[in-house]
Amino acid sequence: MELTVLVPLLIFGVALFFILSEKIHRTIVALVGAAAMVIAGHFLGFYGEIEAITAVDFNTIGLLMGMMILVALLANTGVFEYLAIYAGQKAKGRPWALLVILGLTTGVVSMILDNVTTVILIAPVTLKIASILRINPIPLLIGEALLSNTMGTGTLVGDPPNIIIGAAADLSFSEFIIHLTPIAIIATLCTLIALRIVFRKQLAEEPHGVDSLLQMDPKHSIKDAETLRKVLIVIGLVVVAFFVHGQLHLLPATVAIAGAALALLWVRPKVDEVLGKVEWSVLLFFAGLFVMVGGLESAEILSAAAGGLQSLTELDPAILGVSLIWLAAIISALVDNIPFTIAAVPVVESLSESAGTGNALWWALAMGAGFGGNGTPIGSTAGVIVVNMSEKTDTPITFRTWVLSGTVATLVSVTIGSIAMALFFDFFR
Repeated sequence: MELTVLVPLLIFGVALFFILSEKIHRTIVALVGAAAMVIAGHFLGFYGEIEAITAVDFNTIGLLMGMMILVALLANTGVFEYLAIYAGQKAKGRPWALLVILGLTTGVVSMILDNVTTVILIAPVTLKIASILRINPIPLLIGEALLSNTMGTGTLVGDPPNIIIGAAADLSFSEFIIHLTPIAIIATLCTLIALRIVFRKQLAEEPHGVDSLLQMDPKHSIKDAETLRKVLIVIGLVVVAFFVHGQLHLLPATVAIAGAALALLWVRPKVDEVLGKVEWSVLLFFAGLFVMVGGLESAEILSAAAGGLQSLTELDPAILGVSLIWLAAIISALVDNIPFTIAAVPVVESLSESAGTGNALWWALAMGAGFGGNGTPIGSTAGVIVVNMSEKTDTPITFRTWVLSGTVATLVSVTIGSIAMALFFDFFR
């Protein structure tokens, strides 16, 4: 094997090992891996600094940063405390009821507003609830991330990979609703049942201070109604713009950053304080990951993988579709599903043309990437954000804890998607 293939594979493999083992913080690993990939690419001639910069997906990084700024502006208004008290009262403090309410709320909103944004908005509320009731927030946080990915798979704007797939295959919002929403809903209900079983001990915990919680008036939590009003107006404008960004020929990242800029201009906060609440470690982690994947692409490792998959076109079309779901799910669990989807688009395009499967393989890729992202905490952006937020609590989410629930959720949802693809292949064409 040539050095131009062996070295980037080795760099990526070592980085992946340390990310999964959690021996070193994932952001440090991603940055070291990115630097190693660029330096090796420079001296071996397969990758350069300019290519590394262009490999970073501005749409993903910009979208995250813009929404994080908006959430940071909301943090001091008391709105999260308001929502925490309201949700806790509706659930009467019961952990399982909270998981259902918050999880389904996250999932439903993720079908309209992308799941990354939804998790950024709801996770702080969850931590507040858990703090008030003195219960373990891990089942709630993991449940929200898993259900946001599962239900987000059902629409064009619900999951970042779907935006990439929709643009590449020219699939409309309504086509996603028709083909994937029913599957996403069934998978969500089954995932809830699985979470009830996996977290049965934690969800059986007796909450504290329920009587005090029920007597609270959520309205008293609002500390800055004027800032809250302004930021909510901006978020409303951003959501509307997300729906029409295609017609405006704007990236979602541009919309999010424009919204953040407008809110900062309107509110005029202490900028250092707001930026200090942005999860920079998450943004740097993804930047490093993009650079490493870019190195694999420049070394033509991904194109070689595409060529190796051409033999799959000899399979029965339905079997090919099911195989792609599982392959995409496995890879998405190991590598964030956004860079994986970017790399997979030309492969699927080639396979679709060779096998004559119409749009079926695009739907298979969407299900595999969306559902598979639940497999590990680095499989989706929503998962990375939730884990990062949990690290600020007394009960951080470990890789082992996530896998115990995420693997079950992935197996359940991928199986449902596979059955649908096998039985109704012609419908997916």
